[in-house]
Amino acid sequence: MEQTFIILKPSTISRSLVGDVITRFQRKGLIIAGIKMMQLDEKILREHYAHLVDRPFFPTLVKSMMATPVIVMVLKGKDVVSVVRAMVGATNCRNAAPGTIRGDFGMSGQENIVHASDSPENAAIEVARFFKPEEIFDYDLATIASIYAPDER
Repeated sequence: MEQTFIILKPSTISRSLVGDVITRFQRKGLIIAGIKMMQLDEKILREHYAHLVDRPFFPTLVKSMMATPVIVMVLKGKDVVSVVRAMVGATNCRNAAPGTIRGDFGMSGQENIVHASDSPENAAIEVARFFKPEEIFDYDLATIASIYAPDER
């Protein structure tokens, strides 16, 4: 099964939305393959957001992402990258559809609750950036037969 990478951003932590967001992923039937809390620093943020380093808002982004610790997660499931991207919604929360995580919990383009990998290739890079191999676990849910048809497992 495919993996994706998630950051529950400081806006999630500060607003006590961690349980709400994680519950949505679990109710969907996604498997948490890795999870931990950490404090991001400028070095890892420059690497993670390398495509944004030259943008004028980058210093504000760094400050925002270092405001509190974050929770990083690896989720596993069939087509999990596209499934999670649909669940998360548009980057700017004001444009995110109701029913999505950002649509239900956010109002900002920057304080947008969660980061989610945008492709399986980037997910692999991001997982490796934030997790050691021994921090990722391979197991199935006891309810797997209720989540997927036999030919989808």
